[in-house]
Amino acid sequence: MSKATFSLPRTIGAHTILLTYTVIALFPVAIVIINSFKSRAAIFGAPLTPPTPKTFDLIGYTTVLNQGDFFHYFQNSLVVTVASLFFVLLFGAMAAFALSEYRFRGNSLMGLYLALGIMIPIRLGTVAILQLMVASGLVNTLTALILVYTAQGLPLAVFILSEFMKQVSDDLKNAGRIDGLSEYTIFFRLVLPLVRPSMATVAVFTMIPIWNDLWFPLILASSENTKTVTLGSQIFVGQYVTNWNAVLAALSLAILPVLILYLIFSRQLIRGITSGAVK
Repeated sequence: MSKATFSLPRTIGAHTILLTYTVIALFPVAIVIINSFKSRAAIFGAPLTPPTPKTFDLIGYTTVLNQGDFFHYFQNSLVVTVASLFFVLLFGAMAAFALSEYRFRGNSLMGLYLALGIMIPIRLGTVAILQLMVASGLVNTLTALILVYTAQGLPLAVFILSEFMKQVSDDLKNAGRIDGLSEYTIFFRLVLPLVRPSMATVAVFTMIPIWNDLWFPLILASSENTKTVTLGSQIFVGQYVTNWNAVLAALSLAILPVLILYLIFSRQLIRGITSGAVK
């Protein structure tokens, strides 16, 4: 009885902390979405109140859809994000499998070298990256963004996936080898299905920085044909006048893919984060 009484305050305290953090994290998102459906006067007059029949206005969404080329920007972001996620998951999983499965000279050093990519921001090498892309003729192409984001996401992917792949039973892999399966077949058919929760975790953690990034699109792909949705929304921000209705509407539309991805992979994401917490 005393143990149950002792755990109840801890449970209430933990849920209170988590609920407070959730409210703080979602508050800016809610404010952006709420104000995207209001008139300009209502945005500045009462930014924290939801839209009323008098303040409700879709001028921001009509401006976004009619001015500029928002759907093209959205398509560019989608192509860059999907392609980058594919390469990050593929190469990250293959590298993690090699580091966790095979023992070779420099194995630990290679893992440490890849882990340094998590601690060192890739933006520190912006000048060198820009010079490399100029020399390669990849400036103002989506390929440049895909290459940069793939390199950016690989360290975290290798770090997470290697820990999960170490937990895959050696007996299962050895049984596959006895049956004559190749290493590629073992990797794709035996190992990958068992680490799907961790793959979903890597996908979510990798997609959000890519989708929201403004730095590299502004430097490497600022032409009209290669603008991403984050960079495209800046056309409504002027030096002296800013169309806040359009900016908030564009940001609200840009939030949708992240929410959809989370709803699709939420169960796998939670399983990947909590895996190994309970023995």
